[in-house]
Amino acid sequence: MSEFTLNAKARNDLGKGASRRLRRDASLIPAVVYGGDKAPALVSLENREVAKLLLNDAAFSSILSLNIDGAKENVLIKDLQRHPAKGFVLHADFVRVIAGQKLTTIVPVELVNENDCVGVKIGGGDIFRLATEIEVTCLPQDLPDFIEVDVKELDLNETLHLSDIKAPKGVEFTALEHENNLAVVTVSPARVEEVSDEDQDQPAEAADSEGAAEEK
Repeated sequence: MSEFTLNAKARNDLGKGASRRLRRDASLIPAVVYGGDKAPALVSLENREVAKLLLNDAAFSSILSLNIDGAKENVLIKDLQRHPAKGFVLHADFVRVIAGQKLTTIVPVELVNENDCVGVKIGGGDIFRLATEIEVTCLPQDLPDFIEVDVKELDLNETLHLSDIKAPKGVEFTALEHENNLAVVTVSPARVEEVSDEDQDQPAEAADSEGAAEEK
């Protein structure tokens, strides 16, 4: 389980206007922390610190240590609102992680043995990721950084579903609890670009032109 720390300051200002002033005047990001048996807490984050944190994809599925004016809380990123054109974060939502209480979150899928995949080496196919992340339920201490999927024995035209993947100890795949056996990765025949009749005729036409030029 990765460990990330993010500093925050408590705030009392409410409303969209206050949030806009916060972003404009102090380069801060408004955020809210909720969950557990505590009331929601309004906080502000340093824009630069958040941008640096999000450079690491693991931060999206890891428990963060949020330091609010010296008081630390374990949280998960629940939602990020971004600028529609520029992509920077406008607002962040965090949910508290409670020791001994199961949490539900999204973790990325990591494929292993892609170069040794039977369907690629022998079958000549290509690997296609059908799911890049999986929702899991587990205790905080069991939260994995990623779900490892071994594709070494995956043959051409075969698909690995969620039920084919061994979950890490203490981890449950949420979709299976709802009888939703998601397709995760498949090996399909390699795509061949179609050549139109016009493209096929072009070399012949070019050859005829060259021949005519030589006769002249």
